[in-house]
Amino acid sequence: MPTLHMMPKAVTLTEAAATRVHDLVEAHPGALGLRIGIKKGGCAGMEYTMTLAETKEPHDEVVEDRGAVLLIEPAAIMYLLGTEMDYKTDKLANQFVFNNPNQQGACGCGESVNLVPSTDAGSPTQND
Repeated sequence: MPTLHMMPKAVTLTEAAATRVHDLVEAHPGALGLRIGIKKGGCAGMEYTMTLAETKEPHDEVVEDRGAVLLIEPAAIMYLLGTEMDYKTDKLANQFVFNNPNQQGACGCGESVNLVPSTDAGSPTQND
């Protein structure tokens, strides 16, 4: 009998991140959730993008975790598999933090990252 290989959620949320996403969506009537993507840029090569989503695009991956909704852009999924999204508050900043197993480096200012596509859930590829 064949076995099913169940894919984990592309992104999971900590309680702090889920609360913040929920609060952002609730503060903007018409928003369905927070859209997460990546784009080329910054000194390390890639940047995370986040916008409030009012519509679901045809190929968005919808992640519901702890009452919060994320819409993951299709091109970002292979870079985000296995990522935990957190929300940190300290004396100088309040920000989302991505604990991403596919991240190989980051710039000194923390604005951009070096990501590699996941070959499966949480296992980044090796650059040879």
